[in-house]
Amino acid sequence: MRLAVIPARGGSKRIPRKNIKPFAGKPMIAWSIESALASGCFDRIIVSTDDAEIADVARDYGAEVPFMRPPELSDDHTGTIPVVAHAVNFMAQQFGPVQLACCLYPTAPFVLAEDLRQGLEMLQQSGAQYAFTVAHFASPIQRAFRITDQNRIEMINPAQFNTRSQDLEEAYHDAGQFYWGRPEAWLSSTPLFSQISVPLVLPSYRVQDIDTLDDWIRAELMFEIIHKSTERKS
Repeated sequence: MRLAVIPARGGSKRIPRKNIKPFAGKPMIAWSIESALASGCFDRIIVSTDDAEIADVARDYGAEVPFMRPPELSDDHTGTIPVVAHAVNFMAQQFGPVQLACCLYPTAPFVLAEDLRQGLEMLQQSGAQYAFTVAHFASPIQRAFRITDQNRIEMINPAQFNTRSQDLEEAYHDAGQFYWGRPEAWLSSTPLFSQISVPLVLPSYRVQDIDTLDDWIRAELMFEIIHKSTERKS
């Protein structure tokens, strides 16, 4: 089976109940579920959660919750890979072999069905272990600086002070939307950021981490603008 795993624990600290907090008229997690359904990529779309309310919302929007996530995988320090590995192992034992598994974050309202399809195609054609979304940094990271304890500026890499921006290598970051992967990669805890992965580069205007209330407000404004623009074109 091709499996979508949406990891959505209930213990968000900086934005309480983040995964089901209303975003643009729907619970946040609904946007990810609906994109997964619209993509046609998946045989099963499941939510891995430790929270009964999140489970109910997920079912309301068309996802399955075949298990409740165990406490040892539900704390602040548990990474994504062991959570997906647990889901892949459970589903394989209960329902048969998993051919491919996609981790789709519940706080990814900008994810598009066509991106999920493209990520799947890239994984299949490349022979890679993972395919996931990335975006380029808005400013050259080589010219980053820190603020010292004395409230002064200090370049992290002073050797790049006189280098023109256009001469610096472009750098990318994880876009935090989804990660297609082969089950053996998830189950063996293979790191994502390496030569075994292929990137799906997204435009920066569709990428926004949502970790703080400031992030949330920015994301809602971006979402509103994008959807108004889409409506004008249709």
